[in-house]
Amino acid sequence: MPDEISPDGTALAAAYTYCAEQVRAQDRDRFLAALFAPEDKRRHLFALYAFNLDVARVREVVREALPGEVRLAWWREVIEGEGRGEVEGHPVAAALLDTAERFALPRASLTALVDARIFDLYDDPMPTVADLEGYAGETASALLQLSALVLSPQAAAGTGDLSGHGGVAIAMTGLMRAFPIHAARGQCYLPLDLLARHGIGRDEAVSGKVSPQLLAALAEFRAVAARHLVAARAAAERLGPSAAIAAPYLPLALVAGDLKALARVNDPFGAVAGLSPFRRQFALWRAARRAAAGKVWF
Repeated sequence: MPDEISPDGTALAAAYTYCAEQVRAQDRDRFLAALFAPEDKRRHLFALYAFNLDVARVREVVREALPGEVRLAWWREVIEGEGRGEVEGHPVAAALLDTAERFALPRASLTALVDARIFDLYDDPMPTVADLEGYAGETASALLQLSALVLSPQAAAGTGDLSGHGGVAIAMTGLMRAFPIHAARGQCYLPLDLLARHGIGRDEAVSGKVSPQLLAALAEFRAVAARHLVAARAAAERLGPSAAIAAPYLPLALVAGDLKALARVNDPFGAVAGLSPFRRQFALWRAARRAAAGKVWF
């Protein structure tokens, strides 16, 4: 293999280091959780997380949807092997391809994650709760499952429900924490069917005006996330001791605290709410200790 994609290549080592730096700076929860994975697997988790960051932030770095779609199409081509020669100058792509090859990660899951992010480029409303769950399944849930495959393909075979429900719980909680950011640019992830049950429309939901209807819709949104957290916990209990693959799932220990913090928010258009950085770090450490003891950690 050329040095830039060879297992021992200096350029590839630099690519993995770049991924770790990006995750540490932009996705602190996953960065800290990955530190509890076996040392020889951490860089591969960082590659997955840096890839996730790159596609999730496309809307942040483009002014119009079309360049965003071009960017996501480039990622799709790289994953499918059509743009391999272009990864030399893109450390995240180089590290991702190396990780995908080493662990035989399903390319369909990676491309589905990319395709799901097309929704982020537009201000179209999320039609239903089921659609939102599908979006979360192709993004956060897929990321959990891919991470489990890196850590232990054998153990990952039994983590479908944990990844599915856990990813939805993490994604929905993250969307609620980011609600002020999304609303400020006219973007709404609150499903239309959920809003309709509380007598509010999409435009009202992002208007910047707090109403009892909006607060009730957000409360139901939190309740859906909480139900997925309960289902994820039940899946973890069925799975039994799983310290070998626990690291990617440690952020589930943050969901309950974030939901409680969000429930205390009177102005959802204000600052991003959730556990403090110190409490997040402590919760992840405690969860890792519980997982190492063979206990459910969230």
